[in-house]
Amino acid sequence: MREQRLVTVFVELADTLVDDFDVIDLLHTLAHRCVELLDVQAAGLMLGDQHGRLRSAAASSEHARLLDMFESQTEAGPSVECFHTGQQVINADLDTARWPRLREAAREAGFTSLHALPLRLRGEIIGTLNLFHSESRALSDADMHLGQALADISTLSILSQRSLRESEILAGQMQNALTSRVTIEQAKGVLSARLQIPMDEAFTVIRDHARAHHERLSVVAHRITEGDEALLSALAGDSSSSG
Repeated sequence: MREQRLVTVFVELADTLVDDFDVIDLLHTLAHRCVELLDVQAAGLMLGDQHGRLRSAAASSEHARLLDMFESQTEAGPSVECFHTGQQVINADLDTARWPRLREAAREAGFTSLHALPLRLRGEIIGTLNLFHSESRALSDADMHLGQALADISTLSILSQRSLRESEILAGQMQNALTSRVTIEQAKGVLSARLQIPMDEAFTVIRDHARAHHERLSVVAHRITEGDEALLSALAGDSSSSG
């Protein structure tokens, strides 16, 4: 079963090599597929901004996103180390790790061990894939290699566009993705309050609508933050029909 699912996931990610794609949607897809395929409870993606600092770009759950943001704000943790060294940080048991502030934040989020894999192509590191365990357990070699393979093909997808071959343009594209992420977070908050649903569910409603109408996540999110009543009413109907 896992082998069949794995083929489907790689085809899904490989499709971005030839089609126009939404970077943020791609990263969210990767985060959720990691949870499906690997022995982890959550996953998050972080990208480097124009100043060389990691920023949360996508996550499989709100808890994972908040922990990624904590690492970004404190500039300390497995993902930060992975990003700056280009090396995997595996089996970072927070009970013995050297990041005491992160340890407390992780415990509040329900995680006890973290892993960080680089989003890299040759010598270029553009971010990290972060994997979270709710128990103190080691990441198996098989899951480590599969996780890195998923990270690598996603990096290739992001870097494959001809317009991204120049480093300055790549930095601008990554910054645009991170800016879009802020708008999406704002839209999640608006929709969560409006429909009285959890933030994770609000994102699912937004993404499903974007995919169904062939719109970018950032476009739908912007319309929500601008108070597009027709769209908000449609999303309310989508949420009710799926609930």
